[in-house]
Amino acid sequence: MDSESPQLQSKTLRQAINYGFDRVKMITYLRNGMGIPAIHGFIPKGLAGFNYIEGYSYQPEKARLLVAQYKEETGDDRPTITIGTNSQYLDLCEFIQRELEKIGIKVIIDVMPPSTLRQMKSSGKLDVFRASWIADYPDAENYLSLFYSPNFTPNGPNYTHFKNEVFDSLYVKALSVSNIDQRKHIYTQMDSIIIAEAPVIPLFYDVAVRFVNKKVSGLGINPQNFLILKRVKKEE
Repeated sequence: MDSESPQLQSKTLRQAINYGFDRVKMITYLRNGMGIPAIHGFIPKGLAGFNYIEGYSYQPEKARLLVAQYKEETGDDRPTITIGTNSQYLDLCEFIQRELEKIGIKVIIDVMPPSTLRQMKSSGKLDVFRASWIADYPDAENYLSLFYSPNFTPNGPNYTHFKNEVFDSLYVKALSVSNIDQRKHIYTQMDSIIIAEAPVIPLFYDVAVRFVNKKVSGLGINPQNFLILKRVKKEE
């Protein structure tokens, strides 16, 4: 977000990218339905704070209008972005590339080894990159910490270098609130800011699948996919 690139500095173009590709189709055909299209907030389904806020659904006409608005505002007739990724997620990036070119945004994909990608993300040398996040503990704060400005990489997980004073104040406030219902309300406010400012392009909320023998009971599942065996029983 502190890049000198006019494409990244434009909230209009960032929103156009978010509206410009079909997440439902992407999950259906590229992940065999394994995932939930991220058309709500950044907080994933399954955690307190996920509140079905209005995110970015597939709206190609609206995306084209936003691209046209960006061109008029900046004089940049051929907006171009470069996505850094590794080979494992090349198919997702190529899908987004094809979809965004339909709305007037040229996309270059830079494939690199995972170690190089991690290093360049941490050093802030990539304008756009594919990444994922899995919580260390079951609280939405672990996701929202990615946008708290004191957490700028390499000091923390704010890889996008997003900075917003209102967001930061709400983040600090949430840390002092113990009541889960009050904290959820603050989390929803923070999530709404992330969606409005669009420093990221949420793709999907991950899901986990377990194949369990019929003789096994009590295994269950949880948002972090922890293997908890306390109440697991197996029939003889």
